[in-house]
Amino acid sequence: MIRHSNTILLVEDNVDDVELTKRAFAKSHIANEVVVAPDGQTALDYLKGTGSHAGRDPNVLPALVLLDLNLPLIDGLDVLREIRSDPRTRRVPVVILTSSREERDRLAGYDLGANSYVRKPVDFNEFVEATRQLGLYWLVLNEKPHPEE
Repeated sequence: MIRHSNTILLVEDNVDDVELTKRAFAKSHIANEVVVAPDGQTALDYLKGTGSHAGRDPNVLPALVLLDLNLPLIDGLDVLREIRSDPRTRRVPVVILTSSREERDRLAGYDLGANSYVRKPVDFNEFVEATRQLGLYWLVLNEKPHPEE
């Protein structure tokens, strides 16, 4: 049976952005476990319980996926396409969190089923506030969909 955990899957290849995100979560009192996937393949392995995450129960899904677009191995849009094409993961909330200002990326993200598209603020305090609001909405206020059975 598929069930949601309180885990946040952070798909981000930039080590500085990973640390910044973790610091912002801590400052915003978001205590959810954060699993970091440094590339698109690792993110899909985590969701499927394969490869580097073989043995992980693929029926336990993250509460939220924060997805960068410019990733090694498999880019963020292809990761999103794969998430939405899998009946197990198609309802997992996916927020694109990227520095891309390209309108085509934003439109493609929504066309592929992203729940939200957020540009990473450059200023740390603005980033903390954006992270706090993301956490409050997606982890507290948002009604999660019933998982597929």
